[in-house]
Amino acid sequence: MEVQEYDRGRIVYLGPNKAMCNSWVLVPGTAILPTGLLAVAYCATLAWLFLGIGIVSDIFMSAIEKITSSTQILKIKNDEGDVIRTKKVSVWNPTVANLTLMALGSSAPEILLSVIETVTSLGQCPGELGPSTIVGSAAFNLLVISGASIYAVSPETDTGDRDETMEPGVKKINDMGVFSITSFFSIFAYLWLFYVLYDQVVEVWEAWLTLIFFFILVGLAFGADKYNSSKNEGLLE
Repeated sequence: MEVQEYDRGRIVYLGPNKAMCNSWVLVPGTAILPTGLLAVAYCATLAWLFLGIGIVSDIFMSAIEKITSSTQILKIKNDEGDVIRTKKVSVWNPTVANLTLMALGSSAPEILLSVIETVTSLGQCPGELGPSTIVGSAAFNLLVISGASIYAVSPETDTGDRDETMEPGVKKINDMGVFSITSFFSIFAYLWLFYVLYDQVVEVWEAWLTLIFFFILVGLAFGADKYNSSKNEGLLE
């Protein structure tokens, strides 16, 4: 085994019979390069990766928006079975689309990171990259995106959906039922994750129950959305 010393570290050359852990990203000896050169290289690499992720995500989101915006013609008949009028309705329920396809599209990069790390470390102690990306993305969505979305929508420049009795600068939640359910599950997800990982062991039943919680969320949100829609239709009639 040959060792070469440097000011900022050392390089160890292992023989043919020595085990060596190779990195998929860092080239051996990268860490001993000048810090200024590393900073420029890392920034340029990150910018290139972010550009690529942005392009792929835009294409992915455009495809999902195309799918969720599809409509169909619903024929409304009277008691005799005659068609009295037609109505254009969405194929996808907006609430279900937001909780499934739209959420998948916006969180695709971190989901792929988590899946890749899990698949490549089967039978071994999992790393921290996957869970960290999921928790960080969820916290960003819950706090930063919610706050920025509320601040960005100005009542003075809306599309006319705002109640005329509302004061300027006041936003209104259209469906409190769906909002309450998604808000509850957003907080519950962190508490459940803490409970599952507290002993640093994930049981099979905990994994299955975590997956089932997602379908419970979608089902409850869908039911609340249908209830709110039927209530609004009753008020219009």
